[in-house]
Amino acid sequence: MKPTKPAAPGSVFSLSGVPPAGELIPLGLQHVVAAIVGIITPAIMVSNTCGLSGADRTLLIQVSLLVTAIATLIQLYTITRRVGSGLPVIMGISFAYVPTLLAIGGQFDLPTILGAEIAGGVVAILFGIFVRQIRKLFPPLVTGTVIFTIGLSLYPTAVRHMAGGAGSEGFGGLKNWAVALVTLVVVVALQNFGKGVLKLGAILWGMIAGYLLALCLGMVDFSSVGPAGWFQVAMPLHFGVTFEVSACISLAVVYVINAVQTIGDLSSTTMGGMDRLPTDQELSGGIVAQGLVSIVGALFGGLPAATYSQNVGIVTVNRVINKAVFAFAALVLLAAGLVPKFAAVLTTIPQAVIGGATISVFATITMTGMRMITSGGFSMRSSSVVGLAVALGVGITQVAGSLQGPGFPVWVNTVFGSSPIVVTAIAAIALNLILPKEPVEAGQ
Repeated sequence: MKPTKPAAPGSVFSLSGVPPAGELIPLGLQHVVAAIVGIITPAIMVSNTCGLSGADRTLLIQVSLLVTAIATLIQLYTITRRVGSGLPVIMGISFAYVPTLLAIGGQFDLPTILGAEIAGGVVAILFGIFVRQIRKLFPPLVTGTVIFTIGLSLYPTAVRHMAGGAGSEGFGGLKNWAVALVTLVVVVALQNFGKGVLKLGAILWGMIAGYLLALCLGMVDFSSVGPAGWFQVAMPLHFGVTFEVSACISLAVVYVINAVQTIGDLSSTTMGGMDRLPTDQELSGGIVAQGLVSIVGALFGGLPAATYSQNVGIVTVNRVINKAVFAFAALVLLAAGLVPKFAAVLTTIPQAVIGGATISVFATITMTGMRMITSGGFSMRSSSVVGLAVALGVGITQVAGSLQGPGFPVWVNTVFGSSPIVVTAIAAIALNLILPKEPVEAGQ
């Protein structure tokens, strides 16, 4: 695809410069609200599994916000050009690792999770260093298939949020769906009929509309805001670190797969916002930063980090790539990480609002993957690679216990049976290498 003419510095469509506050603030806040549930929810789930006290639970959430802010800033501005992609992405605590983290936490404890995270971070750094040599394993067909599956795998998450959040009181009730659908209608209407900041910030305005409706319906709970403190900083090794070989191996495998997801997210960002594929240096720096942030974050209680597909989806929707917009979002998250009361306000957003706003984003991610898959045409071979990889990945995860029968170790289901992305990525890579190329492809 031919690159578009670069926008002027200071434009929201340019990497450099600082846009006007009227554009910078709402567009930055849009990324904050899109990421906030993904940032804090893994910490809550791990806290429950590991039986943490109330104070430690709060601390784990605060560290999640801080790690996300720092990881995003490193991605934006890089360290010595080798750590960080230099691309407009949000990176932070990720849902992608949750099934493995809960399995480790249930069998061992939080220090074992953090030790395994350090091992996984080392693996991610090595993957990033040698990404140039192995990038040929991830052509647009493979990467697009992974992105396509990422979008598909996020649909149930969005729907669960729209219904009110699994296990919540009133799950699937009329109030939740009313709020979610109003949010979605406002987002879609502004994306298609709005202009200027209304169009660019459609997701934020939709969430504000949904939040106000939820407030009128008595669905917003402020009980956590009052008791929250004004300042809190985590100390190194507060939770401790323990190394268990089986846990380290299990999480390391997931880190490799999430490095592939990072390739997909960075590719989606550049394809959707810049009409190009990322360079080897951008991919390498992005994955190395992912590993480094995980290692350092683990020392403070931070959970594993990855790029946020929902925020990548926002870029593909509005094509806003200005680094200052993302830096502002990171600074808001940093403030939330240092001021618990501020973070508590952000967590009052009902899950129905989040679901209504993000389902359109997830749909865009899916279509971005499809666009990459078909960028070089769509042949019978492509159909086999995509169809079989997605069928295996999605099919296995849809059948509970399909990898828990006789002869399978417990870790097999934890690694391969909990996320369609893992199996899809492995199958797509293998099929792309094994299936004979068609005459046009072989001549390239």
